[in-house]
Amino acid sequence: MAITSAICTSFKQEILVGTHNFTASSGNTFKRALYTSDASLGAATTAFSSSNEISNTSGSAYSSGGATLTSVTPTTSGTTAFCDFADVSFTSASFTANGALIYNSSQSNKAVAVIAFGGDKTVSSGTFTIQFPTADASNAIIRIA
Repeated sequence: MAITSAICTSFKQEILVGTHNFTASSGNTFKRALYTSDASLGAATTAFSSSNEISNTSGSAYSSGGATLTSVTPTTSGTTAFCDFADVSFTSASFTANGALIYNSSQSNKAVAVIAFGGDKTVSSGTFTIQFPTADASNAIIRIA
């Protein structure tokens, strides 16, 4: 099994038919689920699944389905359109995650993007923070150039 960073192929088709709305104040709800190294996620992923999703070993920091993301309304710079999200933190967390899936819970849990962490990341009774890259045309998590 492996987790490979990719914008999901199904998402690319779905944006052309207007399935996803990233507008911050009136758009869809997007979530980020975390997965173990046993997950198989990548460009072919089409929807959220709880298979091989992490579980919080103590407390209630992580719930199945992951965290709701705060969207930053899409914008452009030069010839590139981009969208980003606010960073996400899980407090009082104890788990190990190897990657994540961003998905649209307003649209039948359709997959948007897979992020591989490059190995297991472990937190024990602490805060697990996922930092999104700078929201610009070169670094934003979702870019169309």
